Amino acid sequence: MQTNLRILLLLALGLLIAGTVMVFLVIDRHSHSASDTLRPFVITMFPVWAIALAGAKALVRGQSRS
Repeated sequence: MQTNLRILLLLALGLLIAGTVMVFLVIDRHSHSASDTLRPFVITMFPVWAIALAGAKALVRGQSRS
């Protein structure tokens, strides 16, 4: 894997983690119980993480085939 791709993926992972924390803090600020926090958080962030991981996997596969 190229160094530039590795740096790009690590940067994207860092942004994804930072965004995840910010989304959690926003949802947690307006909730009254754990279920008010976790359910919307999972519903919001699961598709984001799934798409991000699928994209990273496609990039890594594309690099190994070429």
